[in-house]
This record gives sequence, C-alpha cells and structure tokens, in this order.
Amino acid sequence: MAETRIVRIRESVLRENRVQASILRKRLAASGVVMVNLMSSPGSGKTSIILHTIAALRERFRIAVIEADIDSTVDADKMIAAGVPAVQIETGGFCHVDAAMAQAAIQELPLNTLDVLFLENVGNLICTAQHDTGAHVNVAILSVPEGDDKPLKYPVMFQAADVVIVNKTDYMAIAEFDINAVRQRIAVLNQAVTILPVSCRSGEGIADWIEWLTARITSVAGNR
Repeated sequence: MAETRIVRIRESVLRENRVQASILRKRLAASGVVMVNLMSSPGSGKTSIILHTIAALRERFRIAVIEADIDSTVDADKMIAAGVPAVQIETGGFCHVDAAMAQAAIQELPLNTLDVLFLENVGNLICTAQHDTGAHVNVAILSVPEGDDKPLKYPVMFQAADVVIVNKTDYMAIAEFDINAVRQRIAVLNQAVTILPVSCRSGEGIADWIEWLTARITSVAGNR
C-alpha cells in the first residue's frame, strides 16, 4: 500500500515568512529605523500606548506608525491627528500582519526621515505572535479586564514578547486579577521578558515603559 504523503503548507509558509522578515529587519536597520511591533487582544490599549509614547518621544525620535485592522482607518486617523505619518493596512480576513504586509506598508513611508516605526498589529492573541513581521522589538499588551489567565491560554504570545505591558491597572481594584500570578505564569514561558504595569488613564507606569523602550531603541540602533 502506498504511503500517504503529507504536505505541510503552514510550516513552509511560516519558514518563508521568517526569511522575508529577516531581510526586512536588516533593511530597516541599514536605514537606521527600529521597528516596534505591538500585539494584543482587541481593546487592550495598543493605540493608547502608542499615543502616550509618541507624546513622550517625539522630541527625541522621528516616528511613524503602521496601523493594521481587518477594516477601517480609525486608528491611523488618530496617529495622523497626533502629528505623525501613518499608513493603514486593511488585512481583509487576515488576523495578523506578516513580513510581506509590513514591507508593502513601509514602501509608503519615507524611511530616510524616520528613527522609530511602530506597528500596531491586528487585535489577536494567536496569529500575530506566530508571524514574524521583521520588527526589532515585540511588545505584548495584556489588559487587566481580560483576566490573569491569558499566559496559560495563549503561551506563544508571551514567549514571543520582549516586554509585556499589563495595561489598565486602574481596574485592578475591581477586577479579579492577580499580578503576581501573571508574573509567575509568564516567567515559566519566558524568563527574559520584562513586565511593566501601566495605566494609560492615570499615567502610572508610562515613565517606566518609556525608559525601557528608549534603552531598547538605543541598543538596537547601536548594534546595526
């Protein structure tokens, strides 16, 4: 009896994407641009984090933003209103951004006038972590109202992250959320990751995030 042959299309696609992402990462580095990829569930606060970061860093770095959503330019319009160049990726039915999509969006930006490029990925805890975008820094955002069990349910997201922002800490008093349990669960998955509690509403922790990101941008730029 002939053996059944298995064609592992997904593995092939992911492998090809990693190759494209590596090329893009090197191209950005050669242009002096550091790309920061923000990933989370819908509504966790990616847009608010970016807007706070722009306000804090715009005098030091030249910034642009790529916004990715299945549809709509709502978030890109907010970035433009904040005074930074922004490009919208409408992914249609895709739940993530891959290296090819990022490359296409970057073509619309003047790289020689930029230092930092933020990518606000599609709101999704699974696909976004599995597809390398070519970013130099990967940020996972977990909001308090989502619950403290997300590292157990979606481990790949936290394994892929360089930093985890625990956002909306102003809800801590009314939510059943154990920050120590979150730290322990993430540590099992990724001992190197930094965890930063933040509230965009009160401003708590924003300075710590800005300090961490500035150091990482400087480090990446210095190693290019």
